[in-house]
Amino acid sequence: MRVPAKPPLEGLKRTLDKQRANGHRMPRDGFLRESFSLPRDQARAKAREWLERWPKQAYWTEIESWCERPGGVIEFTMRRLPTAD
Repeated sequence: MRVPAKPPLEGLKRTLDKQRANGHRMPRDGFLRESFSLPRDQARAKAREWLERWPKQAYWTEIESWCERPGGVIEFTMRRLPTAD
């Protein structure tokens, strides 16, 4: 019985090196995150925009964390899955 040869890994190595050089990195849990610091009304509109663009049922979109800063500014982080598989 013959053992199959190992596949070449040069293409994978090039891709990984390119991503590391660009600083592109996905979090270990697979979610994409974006943080905002906006006045209350704009923060509410931004959260609605995210939830309409990437529905919670498909992308698990949610407000991961938030806090209120002085002057009515809301600092929050939105997260979602990159695709709706």
